[in-house]
Amino acid sequence: MAVYVDDMAAPYRGMCMYHMVADTKAELIAMAQSIGVHPRHIQKEGTYQEHFDICKAMRVRAVKLGAIEIDRAGLGEILRRRRAELKN
Repeated sequence: MAVYVDDMAAPYRGMCMYHMVADTKAELIAMAQSIGVHPRHIQKEGTYQEHFDICKAMRVRAVKLGAIEIDRAGLGEILRRRRAELKN
Protein backbone atom coordinates (compact mmCIF):
# COMPACT_ATOMS: atom_id res chain seq x y z
CA MET A 1 0.00 0.00 0.00
CA ALA A 2 1.21 3.51 -0.71
CA VAL A 3 0.59 7.23 -0.93
CA TYR A 4 1.34 9.09 -4.17
CA VAL A 5 1.88 12.74 -5.14
CA ASP A 6 1.70 13.91 -8.73
CA ASP A 7 3.62 16.57 -10.61
CA MET A 8 0.62 18.70 -11.66
CA ALA A 9 1.95 22.07 -10.36
CA ALA A 10 -1.34 23.86 -11.04
CA PRO A 11 -1.27 27.55 -10.12
CA TYR A 12 -3.68 28.55 -7.32
CA ARG A 13 -3.54 31.83 -5.41
CA GLY A 14 0.19 32.26 -5.92
CA MET A 15 1.01 28.64 -5.09
CA CYS A 16 1.57 25.44 -7.06
CA MET A 17 -0.84 22.66 -6.16
CA TYR A 18 -0.49 18.90 -6.49
CA HIS A 19 -2.74 15.86 -6.04
CA MET A 20 -2.13 13.42 -3.23
CA VAL A 21 -3.83 10.02 -3.52
CA ALA A 22 -3.37 6.67 -1.79
CA ASP A 23 -4.23 3.03 -2.13
CA THR A 24 -6.56 3.31 0.89
CA LYS A 25 -8.47 6.11 2.55
CA ALA A 26 -6.79 5.32 5.87
CA GLU A 27 -3.34 5.85 4.30
CA LEU A 28 -4.49 9.05 2.63
CA ILE A 29 -5.87 10.52 5.87
CA ALA A 30 -2.84 9.41 7.89
CA MET A 31 -0.45 11.11 5.44
CA ALA A 32 -2.57 14.26 5.33
CA GLN A 33 -2.45 14.50 9.11
CA SER A 34 1.29 13.75 9.14
CA ILE A 35 2.00 16.69 6.81
CA GLY A 36 -0.38 19.10 8.53
CA VAL A 37 -3.42 18.93 6.24
CA HIS A 38 -6.77 18.61 8.01
CA PRO A 39 -8.89 15.65 6.84
CA ARG A 40 -11.84 17.98 6.21
CA HIS A 41 -10.01 19.19 3.09
CA ILE A 42 -10.39 15.83 1.35
CA GLN A 43 -11.89 16.12 -2.12
CA LYS A 44 -14.30 13.75 -3.90
CA GLU A 45 -14.57 11.72 -0.71
CA GLY A 46 -15.89 8.20 -1.13
CA THR A 47 -15.19 8.07 -4.87
CA TYR A 48 -12.36 6.59 -6.89
CA GLN A 49 -11.14 10.19 -7.32
CA GLU A 50 -10.70 10.76 -3.56
CA HIS A 51 -7.66 12.99 -3.00
CA PHE A 52 -6.17 16.07 -1.40
CA ASP A 53 -4.88 19.08 -3.26
CA ILE A 54 -1.65 20.05 -1.51
CA CYS A 55 0.83 22.88 -1.94
CA LYS A 56 4.49 22.37 -2.86
CA ALA A 57 5.70 22.53 0.77
CA MET A 58 3.22 19.81 1.79
CA ARG A 59 4.25 17.74 -1.23
CA VAL A 60 7.89 17.94 -0.13
CA ARG A 61 6.87 16.80 3.38
CA ALA A 62 4.84 13.91 1.99
CA VAL A 63 7.76 12.70 -0.14
CA LYS A 64 10.08 12.88 2.88
CA LEU A 65 7.59 10.69 4.73
CA GLY A 66 7.50 8.10 1.94
CA ALA A 67 4.99 9.29 -0.65
CA ILE A 68 5.83 8.11 -4.15
CA GLU A 69 6.27 10.74 -6.85
CA ILE A 70 4.25 10.07 -10.01
CA ASP A 71 3.48 11.91 -13.22
CA ARG A 72 0.04 12.57 -14.72
CA ALA A 73 0.08 9.24 -16.54
CA GLY A 74 0.80 7.48 -13.25
CA LEU A 75 -2.09 9.29 -11.61
CA GLY A 76 -4.35 8.23 -14.48
CA GLU A 77 -3.33 4.59 -14.01
CA ILE A 78 -4.07 4.74 -10.28
CA LEU A 79 -7.48 6.32 -10.86
CA ARG A 80 -8.41 3.75 -13.53
CA ARG A 81 -7.41 0.92 -11.18
CA ARG A 82 -9.41 2.41 -8.32
CA ARG A 83 -12.47 2.90 -10.54
CA ALA A 84 -12.27 -0.72 -11.68
CA GLU A 85 -11.93 -1.92 -8.06
CA LEU A 86 -15.08 -0.02 -7.06
CA LYS A 87 -17.05 -1.64 -9.88
CA ASN A 88 -16.19 -5.14 -8.65
